[in-house]
Order: sequence, then C-alpha cells, then structure tokens
Amino acid sequence: MIDKTFASAEAALADITDGATIMIGGFGNAGMPAALIDALIAHGARELTIVNNNAGNGDSGLAALIGAKRVRKILCSFPRQADSWHFDKAYRSGELQLELVPQGTLAERIRAAGAGIGAFFTPTAFGTLLAGGKETRRIGDRDYVLEYPIHADYALIKADRADRWGNLVYRKTARNFAPIMASAARCTVVQVREIVELGALDPEVVVAPGIFVQRVVKIASSLRRAA
Repeated sequence: MIDKTFASAEAALADITDGATIMIGGFGNAGMPAALIDALIAHGARELTIVNNNAGNGDSGLAALIGAKRVRKILCSFPRQADSWHFDKAYRSGELQLELVPQGTLAERIRAAGAGIGAFFTPTAFGTLLAGGKETRRIGDRDYVLEYPIHADYALIKADRADRWGNLVYRKTARNFAPIMASAARCTVVQVREIVELGALDPEVVVAPGIFVQRVVKIASSLRRAA
C-alpha cells in the first residue's frame, strides 16, 4: 500500500545532510512551508544551498534559517527588502553567497529541471552583469543568454490538501513555485492542512500529481502560518 504520510515534519526531514540543495516554496509568506523550515532549523543541517524567490523577511521562516547560519548559498530573484536584515548581515559579512536570478528565469530554470531540459536560451539579462561569463547567441533579430536547469536534493513546499499518494491541491496563489519545485527535486516534502481519503480530490484540480511527491505531513492549525 502506498502511503507517503509522515507523523511529523521532523521525521520527514530526518535524512537531510549538510551541504544539501533545498528548494523552498513561497512568494513572501504566501505558500511558505513555515513548519518545515522550523523543522529544518531544529534538524541542524548546515552549509545548505537554498533556492527561493526571496531571501526571507523578519525573523521567521527562511530568514530564521539564514540567521541560524545554516545557509552557505542562496539562489533567488528578490534578496532585499525593508526587513531582510538576516540576509543583509550574512551577505555583507561574506558568510552567504548570492546567485541573483531574474524571477522568470528562476521559474524556468526550475521548470526545466523537472521537464528534463538540458539548457535554454532567454533574452532576459542579456547585456547586463547577470549575463557575465555566460554563453550568448543571436537568434533571429534578438540576443539570448544560455541558462541551465536548477536541480535540488529536496523541495519543501506547502499545499492545502493531499491524499496519501501525494496528490496535491493548493490554495489560490499560495501555489506559486510549489508545482515546479516538486518536479525538480529528488525528494519533495509537503506540509498540508488536510489529508483526505483516496478519491476525495477532484482530479481536475490536482495540480501536482503524487508522482512528484515523496513525503506528506499534516500540520496542526496552531502551527500553520500565512496563506
């Protein structure tokens, strides 16, 4: 019997090792798997490479992971905002490496990994510092930059509901990067509000099929944050 449910976030993350590459879903707080991030901090893994849209804000979630000095490198499109002080401190001190990736390129690099695409050309960033050292090519009447897919050891994402096979339904824009991250990681761990019986999810609204999900954890309402 296929059953991908885990009793706790800590159990679902127990095999993460130092130096792992981890994708974390969320657009700001929307769709951020806060309980999984807290469990990752408690786990103690270090020297992590994190792939996320931003670099955390305030003192919780990804910001707390950076503040705990667990992150060696981050790939993101939006690292700085008014309350990104943990990122600012770590980056300015040289403790944290940054690979800045335009948001659309970030999404496509993640999607390419899940789709088995070896590389792709995009006009985004051509002629800027972000294209430095990268192969470029003129195709038709436009100039393009060659970009490579981003693969991960783990993806930590959030969904609204799941069944024990790992089929996922999201809540509105909390979906954001989660489906493509699920397909790009070797092991996808999902925190959900509810786990339902097989057949209870309408197949027409399942966005991420269970083939891309390895572990599902139901998080108590008292531990859930944001959308």
